[in-house]
Amino acid sequence: HHISNHCIIADDEKGHDLDLFCVPRHYENDLDKVIIPHGLIMDRTERLARDIIRDMGGHHIVALCVLKGGYKFFADLLDYIKSLNQNSDKSVPLTVDFIRVKSYCNDKSTNNVKVIGGDELSNLAGKVSLSDIVETGRTMETLLSLLSECNPKMVKVVSLLVKRTPRSSGYRPDYIGFEVPDAFLVGYALDYNEYFRDLSHICILNDQAKEKYKV
Repeated sequence: HHISNHCIIADDEKGHDLDLFCVPRHYENDLDKVIIPHGLIMDRTERLARDIIRDMGGHHIVALCVLKGGYKFFADLLDYIKSLNQNSDKSVPLTVDFIRVKSYCNDKSTNNVKVIGGDELSNLAGKVSLSDIVETGRTMETLLSLLSECNPKMVKVVSLLVKRTPRSSGYRPDYIGFEVPDAFLVGYALDYNEYFRDLSHICILNDQAKEKYKV
């Protein structure tokens, strides 16, 4: 069984001053600190790719990207998988599909989860891997029950971030990049009402910014 190994970012993690990294000017006053620098995200993602290939054992993978939050992680993860495919003795066939899941308005994960797209879900009778941030796990549980109707051989969930939160449904992905505090995180394609997708590092949003970018 795959042992869930992941990097843990502690609740009292000091993070890094914004001045130490390149952060878009227009966000300088919106962020408390950099909590996961971009380079660390990439290094961890490279290792996740290796673990996934090792465990998939040559099966056809349908990589299903959960938009929009997952797109950056998904693209980078696939790049690493692709490069492993090209440079090692074992390789896995890979196809890609996208679905969109909406469950956020402002900063509370709402209970009603909408799945948009992925009309080709019926083709998933092979094998699947998903990627996104898992907030409370409700979104993922909804999605997994939807997917199981397609009878895939196996579903593995890859998540860059898992939050330690009392709101969690207890759901744990198969592969986890980082376990993070229950703070409001933005950057690396994680947005707050569509802002901050253009920030490379994962940062903690400050309270003024929550007001400023409120819908």
